[in-house]
Amino acid sequence: MLASVATGWLWLMAAAATVIHCSAMAKWIPRRKFRMVYPFIITGCGIGTIAFGQLRGFTLAAMIALYSFSLIGLTVGLFPSRKLFTMWAHELNEGVTRERYDFPRWHVPFSIFCVIVMLIAASVLTR
Repeated sequence: MLASVATGWLWLMAAAATVIHCSAMAKWIPRRKFRMVYPFIITGCGIGTIAFGQLRGFTLAAMIALYSFSLIGLTVGLFPSRKLFTMWAHELNEGVTRERYDFPRWHVPFSIFCVIVMLIAASVLTR
């Protein structure tokens, strides 16, 4: 289904997913340095992922869809951790550092699950 869509729309979908993800992360981790650097890191990772996928023989449409869907899956997966991220960022802004940052054990598997489900959805929609 997504393989037949014009590439311009897929790039728009990727840009929207990047903006949504970076906006959510900037709200959840209110540190100036993070807000300035993170969009460049995530965009660079996306470009690298798309280039690597094309070198491995995947279509451009499939790689853009995988990038977009994985970012949305990551955003949804990190949603339960948002309050902890905000609290830890405020502590770091105040100069407080911890030896361990404890969080509920189910946050990481939930995040991984969300990303995998979205990757499966993207691959099904690009066939």
